[in-house]
Amino acid sequence: MSTYAKVIVPGSPISKSNFKLHNKDGRAILPYNTGKSHDRYALYEEEIAYYARLQNPDTILDESLIAILKVYYKSEKRHPDTANITKSIFDGIEKSGLIVNDAQITKIITEEFYDKENPRFELEFFAESEYEVSYSVLPKKEHGSKKLYSPIRKSNKQKTIKDKIVSNENINSSNMLICEFCNKKIEDSNLIKANGGKTFICRSCFNKLF
Repeated sequence: MSTYAKVIVPGSPISKSNFKLHNKDGRAILPYNTGKSHDRYALYEEEIAYYARLQNPDTILDESLIAILKVYYKSEKRHPDTANITKSIFDGIEKSGLIVNDAQITKIITEEFYDKENPRFELEFFAESEYEVSYSVLPKKEHGSKKLYSPIRKSNKQKTIKDKIVSNENINSSNMLICEFCNKKIEDSNLIKANGGKTFICRSCFNKLF
């Protein structure tokens, strides 16, 4: 078995959606053919799996691993939280068959960079049987400029989502539930709830996800 692999996936990395559905066996899934924005997370995993297997066609890593992840965003001001993108990346890698299970990754070092012309992520795996990682944090000889962060303000899109949830709650109180996908009224017998009970789906649209 191999002890090293590297994966480079072009494009701006995205974080995994909090939107989740559960199939008939109770397993969490991400829809990919609804025509809604939720699809992009599942499709991104598929893209990662494609590049991982294309770049490592005969490689299988089956032992505990050290992961070095370098994320290159297009914009320094607008991008996902780096801490939140690892899940979608590692799920895509697992889907490719390059690793057996993302539980193999026992050490992760993540670095954030910016590349307007070539956003991407670069991921390296090192088998712990042959490699070890060390790091140190040292004071700078000369202090650099501070990169300051402000509290996140709610965007119009976030307000719209919140208003939609409130609207659905109001609809729920009057027994008029609207499907997230087809925007039609849902009878109680055909109702399926997702996203912590905030999203309503008719059984017909739910079955189309499989």
